[in-house]
Amino acid sequence: MKTTKLLILTIVISLKTVFAQEIIESDSRFSIMNDKYFGQNPPGMVAEIFAPGIVSVNGRYEYGVSFSPDLEEIYFSVERKGESSSVYFSKLIDKKWTNPKKANFTKGKKNAEMEAFMNPSGKKIYFTAYDSMDVKIWCVTRSENSWSNAIKLDSPINNDIVFYSNEAKNGDLFYSNVSKRKIYYAPNVNGKFPEILEVGIEYGMHGFISPFQDFILIDAPKENDKTKDKDIHVCFKKKDGAWTKPINLGSAVNSNFDETCPSLTPDGKYLFFSRYNEEGELSNIYWVSAEVIRRLRSDDLKNNN
Repeated sequence: MKTTKLLILTIVISLKTVFAQEIIESDSRFSIMNDKYFGQNPPGMVAEIFAPGIVSVNGRYEYGVSFSPDLEEIYFSVERKGESSSVYFSKLIDKKWTNPKKANFTKGKKNAEMEAFMNPSGKKIYFTAYDSMDVKIWCVTRSENSWSNAIKLDSPINNDIVFYSNEAKNGDLFYSNVSKRKIYYAPNVNGKFPEILEVGIEYGMHGFISPFQDFILIDAPKENDKTKDKDIHVCFKKKDGAWTKPINLGSAVNSNFDETCPSLTPDGKYLFFSRYNEEGELSNIYWVSAEVIRRLRSDDLKNNN
């Protein structure tokens, strides 16, 4: 009897040790050194999944990544089948990343929030909030260590169904018009956006502007053929202010699956996007060196000289 009790006690202690170790290992992903990208080695010229099990989690969609200028905050969109989308965030505090949780910018005023992009100064976040077909651009302003109450943007931007808003270095705001299937921008006039203009690229959605507006990233079907899967493309601005035709970023970024929702890190080093390669056609977030864009720029300049 004593032998049996001793055996049971030994098993229990062993299990507790295993479980404790599993908890430590599971939690260690949030206890890494002061690394801007959850301890991951930066990718090269081939796209890799980003923060698996932390940001890219099986069983849901993830898309629309944005970092703070110091790379110590991340915001991204999460959606599960049958549920509304939400913005999640994590912060690097005392050399540890916090467990990602919902931002809830509108505090329940809207059923869904998505595509939160911090502006280059780190003082504002523009995001999409919606109920049914009421899909508009909202924003919050930084207030010390928190964010202000969310407000709907007072601009002609919101006269239609719009999403994916992101700001260039000079404050101009770029976004996608869902009704017209085109990318627009609103010039910054003393912090307001009284006018809207077409960007003027041939096709594509989910446009993400570079800081100095020298190129814009989009997703679009290959060669604008709607029967094919979506890929990430880039359009470069020419000397006359016009844009090149969309250029496919190639196999370093794109695959036989859909790739959508491109964005850049504030330092311009990495391109982030979503790839719908998870079972059930769900998406994970991938990243790759932005050198893939610079090389295409170099090739484009050679071909046009």
